Amino acid sequence: MSYKDMFHEQLIHLEVEGATEEAVFEKVAAQLRDLGFVNEGYLRGITAREQKFPTGLITQHVNIALPHSDPEYVEKPFVYIARLKNEVKVKQMGDSQEMGVKNLFFLGIKDPKGQVGLLQAFMELFMQEEFVTRFINAQDETDIYQLFTANI
Repeated sequence: MSYKDMFHEQLIHLEVEGATEEAVFEKVAAQLRDLGFVNEGYLRGITAREQKFPTGLITQHVNIALPHSDPEYVEKPFVYIARLKNEVKVKQMGDSQEMGVKNLFFLGIKDPKGQVGLLQAFMELFMQEEFVTRFINAQDETDIYQLFTANI
């Protein structure tokens, strides 16, 4: 399965409201569960993993977070893109410093071996100024879907 196949327009949301990381996780987990991408344990799994291994990333151009759970909570592979109305605080990958983020990418990976590769693919995309500029300026789900599937 290619990374492209993990993107779905119905999993791109650009006006997500949530005052905290937890609130955003709850909202996203409920949608993913309703659509059959994850099972009941997903919210607990993603929250526990984020506490142990935070996924906030400060890149040169934009702050992002790449939350992911263990594969047993994932029914079908996906990438869920959430752009928040307001920044939430998350912890940074590596040193757990607090940082603000408005763009979260929930990675649902069934094959653990695929996890590192997908994380690297995201990091590489977000090091490219042109890609980031196009992502930030994209105002609808179709544009974002096409941007990612053309570049990942």
